[in-house]
Amino acid sequence: MASNSELHLMNQLLNLEGVKVKDYRIIEGIGIILSLENTQKKVLCPNCRKTTELLHQNNFQTVRDLSFGQQLVYLKVNRRRMRCPYCQNKFTEELEFVQKRRVHTLRFVKKIIEEVLSSDIKNVAKRNDLSEQEIETMLKDLGTDLVKEKPVNLKKLGIDEIAVVKGQRNYYVVFVDLEKGKLVGLVEKRTKKEITEYLETWGEKVLSKIKEVSIDLWKPYKNIAEELMPQAEIVADRFHVMKQVTDELDSARRKIKREAEKLKSKFQKEKILSGLTKSKYVLLKNEQDLNEDEKEKLKEVEKVAPILTKMYVLKEKLRNILENSKDWREGLFNLADWLKDISDCFPKSFGTIKRWIGEIVTYFDERTTQGIVEGINNKGLLLELIALSY
Repeated sequence: MASNSELHLMNQLLNLEGVKVKDYRIIEGIGIILSLENTQKKVLCPNCRKTTELLHQNNFQTVRDLSFGQQLVYLKVNRRRMRCPYCQNKFTEELEFVQKRRVHTLRFVKKIIEEVLSSDIKNVAKRNDLSEQEIETMLKDLGTDLVKEKPVNLKKLGIDEIAVVKGQRNYYVVFVDLEKGKLVGLVEKRTKKEITEYLETWGEKVLSKIKEVSIDLWKPYKNIAEELMPQAEIVADRFHVMKQVTDELDSARRKIKREAEKLKSKFQKEKILSGLTKSKYVLLKNEQDLNEDEKEKLKEVEKVAPILTKMYVLKEKLRNILENSKDWREGLFNLADWLKDISDCFPKSFGTIKRWIGEIVTYFDERTTQGIVEGINNKGLLLELIALSY
């Protein structure tokens, strides 16, 4: 039996209203099991809205909660079955920290969804000792909850996606209120039809007030925004612009490595492969974040694959343009100069950025309006600058 001081510590760590720890066990290979008891004896009847203390039966279940350090934590909770003496209704009490018929606390679900937004379902599942199906259920529950209420005062909409597995074309689409940093919608399939149908449920009243839509470089997103929110400025998300370039850089690294592995000369083969060993994350890293060992690795890469260091320098130049251009005019001219230098080593990015130049330029001005990009096109300035990059 746990001591009072141990239980006090466990309650402080748990920090959940309406319950307290009455005992705990540590099971090797599983984690900490906290046995909880309800602190509120009276429960509100959902039928007649009167309170009752009459217990019909106990209903114990185990739910996963946030970990204590490296230890997984499970809560043994009693979701009591109550009887109302006023209307004779029998009902199961609701617990604020876990949804009905679910085995994870709401705060644990929130943590997992936050991780998925910056990673993918497969890796998050592996890191947290979950199945992919469990995470997909969390996302579906979130989508169901979000459908119940429309966004309020939504002016800046971000459209992004969650990968089920990175590198595979299987996505959930998420909608974010960029001013509030809040998820406002989720769609299980990344198709134009599904996304359009979901956004249409918001109605004209919500859609007509959206002033800006931030998207990655997927054409259907742009088409949807133009069709449903024609008044909104479409902005290419800078992180996806950078990802376009870093993906092409890493693809070039992998191609050089594959070609080296086919070389007949053992000396040349080992020289190139040695120079490229552990170079992936160095090439993708920001220049100002490189340590001395990583700077030395860049020099090794330059000796065996100078095209990669050239691409690295150009990648960093783009990052500087996106971070430091003061307004759309400066950003546009800087991008035009940059495009002149990249066509031989970044052919894919060259074409993509040219096609999306208007939406990328919009990013540079915080007070973006459709008039800015339209004005550039009307004056012919944009076309002239792009022509210079051939």
